[in-house]
This record gives sequence, structure tokens and C-alpha cells, in this order.
Amino acid sequence: MELGDIVAILVTGLVVGALGRLAVPGRDPMPLWLTILIGIAASILGGIVAISLGLGVGGVFVLSVLAATLIVIAYRRFVQKRTVTGPGSRI
Repeated sequence: MELGDIVAILVTGLVVGALGRLAVPGRDPMPLWLTILIGIAASILGGIVAISLGLGVGGVFVLSVLAATLIVIAYRRFVQKRTVTGPGSRI
């Protein structure tokens, strides 16, 4: 694995994690490193599901963003102890 591969993984994780965060309403005081980590985890999960369903590259990306959205919702609900919608989500 070369340096370019590592940079590509981090950039993909950032994009997927950022799109997952944008899909959830309200402010989210999450650090950049956690966004990248969520994006990488979601990319792995979305890739596994998309490959098992026989979807192409587009399916991997869509399922990765969906997985990132679900991880952000779970993080907000169980770690930050906040609601996903309503007044409690805007803290």
C-alpha cells in the first residue's frame, strides 16, 4: 500500500462521512478525524453489502453514504445522548 492509496482512503472517508453528516439535520460538533473514521467504516460496510448484492461502483457509493448516515444517527443518539430530530437535535 502506497502513500497515494492511504490518501485516497482518507479523502474517500472524509467525503462519505461528510455526506452522512449532511444528511442528518441539526448541528453536529463532531471532530474531523471522527468524520473520516465514520466514512471509512461506512465505506467498508457499504462495500461489503453492495458487493454481496452484486451492485456496481455507484451502488457502493450510495450504500456507503447510507451507512454513514446511519452511523451518524447512532453516534448522535447513543454517544452524544441527543435526539435525531426536534429541539434536542439543535444543541
